[in-house]
Parts: sequence; C-alpha cells; structure tokens
Amino acid sequence: MAVERAYLDHNASAPLLAAARAAMLAALEADGNPSSVHAEGRAARRLVETARRHVAALVGGKAEHVVFTSGATEAAATLLTPHWRMGRGALRVSRLFVTAADHPCILCGGHFPADAVTVLPVGRDGLIDLAALEMALAGHDPAGGMALVAIHTANNETGVIQPIAEIGRIARAAKALVVADAVQAAGRIPLDISDGSADFLILSSHKIGGPKGAGAIVGASDLLMPSPLVPGGGQERGHRSGTENVAAIAGFGAAAEQARAGLADMPAVAALRDRIETALLTAAPGATVYGAGAPRLPNTIFFDLPGVKAETAQIAFDLAGVALSAGSACSSGKVGPSHVLKAMGLGDQASALRVSIGRSTGEREVSMFTQALGALVSRQTRSASRAA
Repeated sequence: MAVERAYLDHNASAPLLAAARAAMLAALEADGNPSSVHAEGRAARRLVETARRHVAALVGGKAEHVVFTSGATEAAATLLTPHWRMGRGALRVSRLFVTAADHPCILCGGHFPADAVTVLPVGRDGLIDLAALEMALAGHDPAGGMALVAIHTANNETGVIQPIAEIGRIARAAKALVVADAVQAAGRIPLDISDGSADFLILSSHKIGGPKGAGAIVGASDLLMPSPLVPGGGQERGHRSGTENVAAIAGFGAAAEQARAGLADMPAVAALRDRIETALLTAAPGATVYGAGAPRLPNTIFFDLPGVKAETAQIAFDLAGVALSAGSACSSGKVGPSHVLKAMGLGDQASALRVSIGRSTGEREVSMFTQALGALVSRQTRSASRAA
C-alpha cells in the first residue's frame, strides 16, 4: 500500500501537468527532425513553433525572440558572457553586476572573470539596494564595454520579488543590459518583457509543470544577442545549435499555455499560502518567516523553527510524508547554510525550510503539513523540557 504524501516543493520542480504529459507523448510520435524539409520534419517543426508561441505569450514576448535551451542554467551560461553581437558587428560587455542573493547559476558569473563581476548587496528584506546599484553603474567606465545587470525576478528560496521595473529604469539610464532570471516568477506573477524592464528573461520548463531538461531565453528583441554557447548546425536561428528536444519543448509549451491561464488562480494560491503561514506561526510562535515584509511570490514560505536545525526538520517532515526543501534544490541534494540568508545579513550558518505550493495544492496537503508540524514542535518542546 502506497504511503500518502504531500508535495510542497514546487519551487524545486512543479508536478508534471497532464497537458504537458499529453503533448510530450504526442510529440514522441513525430519521427522527423525539425530541421528536415520533408513532411515528417515539418510536422516536428510545427510542434516546436507552437511551443515557441506559447512560451513567448507567457511573458508578453514574440515567438521569434525565444531560444530554447536545455534549461535555465544553460540559458544563464549563454547570456552571462562578455561576447555579444549587434547585427553582424561584435559588441563587448566588460562588467557583470549581480546580487549576493542570486541563484548560483547567476552568482557564479558565467563567462566573466571574477574581477569583472560586482556583487551588489540586498537588505534584510531580501530586496536589492537600488542606491548601491545606481552608484555601481554610475562608476562603470563604458570605454571598455557595456555593463550587464543579471538578477532574479523572484528569489527561489524566500520568494521575494525584486523591483524589476525600477532596476530596468536605472540600467537604461546607464545604458546597461538587464538579464532577469524569471524562473520562479513565471506563471506565478504576470511578466511582460515588452515593458522595457529587462532585455532578456530566463525561463525553466519544470518550474511551471513542464518536463525537466528544457528552458528558454526570451529576448525583448533579437538585434542584440550573445555569442552562441553551443555553436554547430545553426538550429534556433544560429543562437543554440543541436537538434531540438521536440518532446520536452512540446511539453514546455503546453505547460506555458496552462501557466498563463493559471495566473488567474494565483490569488487563491496566495490565500492558501497565508493559511499555511498562519498555522505555522500558531504552532510555533517563535518561528521567523523570511522576506515576509517584502513583496513575495504567492506560493512561497521560507521559515525557521526555533531550536530545530533545518536539515533535522526536513527529515522529520519527510518521514511524516511531507516533501519540502531546506533551501535551494540546485546543490545535488546537499543541505547546508543558505547563501540567501547570509546575503540578508542573517549569519553564515543560517538555514531555513521552504514550503512552495501550486495550483494543485489542496486541503489534504495543508492538513498533512499542519499535523507534521504540530508533532515536530511537540517533540521539540518535550526535548527542551527534559534538557531543562
């Protein structure tokens, strides 16, 4: 008999949507290579281009400005480079600006040497220091090349939403490019690349209910593009060579279509998140919810339990049938201090638990979390009493 489980780790990977699964299965029947000109190849190409339109529509972009990749990390590695082209001419980007709370695929600096990366601070609320950004860009010497600002639209651990419109305004005034890691934001808050806030968005299929192993770069235009990370046969209009993963892309497109429609459900998701948060603070009044004073994604709670190590609590929840995270899921299963909390000034060893939900989360999952939390707090209280 299967053990009942509650999956509360959508920020790590959202459950595969039925529509995405169906699109993938149908795509597996397409035998042709999407670069081939015969009927079978054209059929495969139609699947890729349909998905491209859906992914573009999710963020208010144009289909011809979408480049499919193997995931968000590849997209970041492509965009974070000093080597760009404007039309047929080469263009150099000489300095990268990131924040200390960014996802590791951004924080690593991509292809920029370490001395060409400026790490900007965030406040205790997790929001970027806009004054520090403005000052840093003002001090950049454009004689050596343009500046590039790369930042998460919403943090994968805290869910804190950055003021992307204001960041874009500051960057435009300094003639800097903006790459927005929109992996966690897509499908959870409205995004519109046509509003001028960012030059490029990074998306990931499996964060919105599509398959793992697919991602995308969405540009505001294709006039300015990075040099290809993967050169070769010239697929994706020369921006990313290699035969497209038709089934994964088809699933990504179906998930994007569902995510766009599902934005209307996000107020209900936010209400459910608030209920979970209330239950948490009722059961453990000493708990801290990080980023609670800032705008947050409607589905994310990042919290600590006083006197309980995050990894210990995560194991306890897992044994109780509740899947949640102790921070980011990008470190090969390792659990440890959160660089996001460190960036927020909360100590080198700070760690916390993350509950992240979605449109499929319901009363059963909330009840299982609440029961597991109550049992954990009770055990901790008894242990503390014996120690005293």
